[in-house]
Order: sequence, then structure tokens, then C-alpha cells
Amino acid sequence: MPQAFHIVDAFTAEPLTGNPAAVYLLQRWRDDSWLSRVAREMNQSETAFLVQRGDNFELRWFTPTVEVDLCGHATLASAHMLWSIGAANSDKPILFSTRSGMLTAAKSDDRIELDFPLLSEEAAEAPPGLIESLGVTPLYVGKSRHDFVVAVGTEADVRSARPDFTRLAEAASRGVIVTARSRDPSFDFVSRFFAPAAGINEDPVTGSAHCCLADFWRKRLHQDTFRAYQASPRGGVVHVRVAGRRAILGGQAITVARGELICD
Repeated sequence: MPQAFHIVDAFTAEPLTGNPAAVYLLQRWRDDSWLSRVAREMNQSETAFLVQRGDNFELRWFTPTVEVDLCGHATLASAHMLWSIGAANSDKPILFSTRSGMLTAAKSDDRIELDFPLLSEEAAEAPPGLIESLGVTPLYVGKSRHDFVVAVGTEADVRSARPDFTRLAEAASRGVIVTARSRDPSFDFVSRFFAPAAGINEDPVTGSAHCCLADFWRKRLHQDTFRAYQASPRGGVVHVRVAGRRAILGGQAITVARGELICD
């Protein structure tokens, strides 16, 4: 039978910007091969699959090539979709059971806030070929559980980076965050995120990367709350604050398409 899906632009209030995710609310889990093939067909940076379990939802995230352990924008998109179709109570937080533990989404004024793990980062030696493939001059290289973080001198350096994605896929783990202070005083920092090893050359707006960036910039700016801009061609705004060992991500979302998958 046809399976409904939604395309939601996350970390934006303007359609056709931010980071798009496909979201499926399933009656039951399908096998991993089906999930992977559907994600490849959707061809979004992430496709989210949900199954309701009582008052909670099990949630999995797939790029066009792999399943991932943590994804912010597709979680934001999932919460937005569930509230918009009435599948979740808009007066209560949504609890998601995931490969990264229990995550929550709650409405806060005009934003959705996600309670995610804070991903601490520490100074690390860049693996061979990483810096060369990015084409930037690093001031610092660090590593979280998932990604490398490379700090550069200026926002212009972030925006002008033109990675060699073939080489970067061989040098990196899940992905690489490039970041600098923002030249716009309305933002604390800017970043871009490259993950060719996960099938995404450049992710438009990356919630999970900000779980690491919050730790990185807290140590340098001596503050716990940030307004950040991801300077991809689509662009997006991420609010993030550190709360103990958690990163509270905030952003807006908008549904841009609805459809049905009519093949099994």
C-alpha cells in the first residue's frame, strides 16, 4: 500500500533553504535493505523513519548510503511533521528512541528545541591528507566521537573552502566541521560540514555538528549560549546552548512537499 512521506526544510523558516529531510511514519519496521533503498531514492542528506511505540517514537536516520548514529535536522523535521499531522500531542515533548539514546523535542516559542548529547572535542592530529583535501590553513584541529573540527582564521576562509571530496572521503571519519568566528555580530560563529565518507559532500545545516561546536566555542568564548550560522549554499540558523552534558539545539522548520511512495 502507498506510504506517505513529507519533505521538511529544517533550521529555517523560509522554504527551499535550510536542510531538507524526508520523513516517513511507518506502521512497523521494514527490513534494513528497504530503508536504505528508500533513503537512496529520496536522495536527501537524511531520511528519517519513525515507528510509534506507545507515547514515544523509535527513530532511525539514513543518508543515501549509510545509517547514521545521530542527526539533528532530520529529528527537527520529524518533530515538526508529527505535530503538523496530529500524530503527537503539541502540548507535550516528543520522546525519540534512537541509536544515540533517548532524545526529546519540545516547542519553545517559535522554535523547536532538541535535547541532544553534548559531543566533547579534544585536540587531535589531522590524519594524512585531511588538511590538503580541505584546502584551508588550520589554526586548530580537534576531534569528537563522530567528526573532526578544523578552526580557521576568518569567516571568509570558511566560505571559500573548496574541498577535494574524493580525497576527503579517504581521510575523514564521518565528517569534518570547518569553523570560525562570525563577522556578523548577530551570530557567534559560522561553520560548514563536509561528509563525503557518509555520502554527503556538503550538508546544508548540521544539528549534530553543533553538539560539538557548542563544546568547542564554549571553551574559547566562555559562554554557554550561541546563535550560529551554517554557511552552506542553502544556509541555516542554529541556536544551541550547553546544559551540563547536553546540547540544546533550537531551530524552525517548514513542510515543503508531501507525497506517497507507491512501490513496495
